[in-house]
Amino acid sequence: MLTRMAPTPSGYLHLGNILSFCITAALAEEHGASILLRIDDLDQGRVRPAYIADVFSTLNYLGITWQQGPLDAGDFIRRYSQLKRLGLYQAALNTLRDKKMVYACDCTRKTIGHCRCRNRKLSLDGLHHQWRLITDGAALDGSLKDFVVRRKDGFPAYQLSSVVDDVHFGVNLVVRGEDLRQSTAAQLYICDLVECGAFRNVVFYHHRLLTEPGGEKMSKSAGAVSIHYLAAHGHTPARIFAAIAKLAGLDNGITDHLALGREYLRYWR
Repeated sequence: MLTRMAPTPSGYLHLGNILSFCITAALAEEHGASILLRIDDLDQGRVRPAYIADVFSTLNYLGITWQQGPLDAGDFIRRYSQLKRLGLYQAALNTLRDKKMVYACDCTRKTIGHCRCRNRKLSLDGLHHQWRLITDGAALDGSLKDFVVRRKDGFPAYQLSSVVDDVHFGVNLVVRGEDLRQSTAAQLYICDLVECGAFRNVVFYHHRLLTEPGGEKMSKSAGAVSIHYLAAHGHTPARIFAAIAKLAGLDNGITDHLALGREYLRYWR
């Protein structure tokens, strides 16, 4: 069995990321699974070398280990960047195109609410056109109706690349936040269309999210406290795990990542 940690290097890892990694480690231990470190770096406009380096420094600082994937930032760039797998993503996009399951869209965030692009028959090869997947009959909420599978810059979008990557590496246990349940549904819909049947056998575990004091979910873009900041200000790994446990409603005497993951599963599963 293989599971994965899949951070996006668009900011420094925060407490919520680490809770997810701890749960992943505990489930891997429980099921005898290996852990793959998969860093999602396709959003090149937001990726920074410091954020890639932070993934490794943070995991090493906290003692969170993995068995497959890059050893360090240099190894990641050389062998594991998603840019190395563009051919796989393009093959999946070509399949969707051949099946006439995508259409071109030139809407912006301001105009998407009135999108009529499905009927406009824009060229899929048009400059700055994104590709949207036809989702008629799929059990998806409004935000994912006809979701984007290729961005305007020509790069594959997250929902497609994540499926292709998980199938490519043989991942069959996925841990993700409760907020990504609809992403799971979207990805299961994609997998049937691009003939990634193995993805149908993936076991998903969706966990509760850590939240900010105001109730909002923690995120890099919202400025959630990073491990980078905490470590620089003298917080030990034990203190960080205790803080995460407290935020998750658990015994804050927990001092290592496996204990935190086990306790979370015992309390919340």
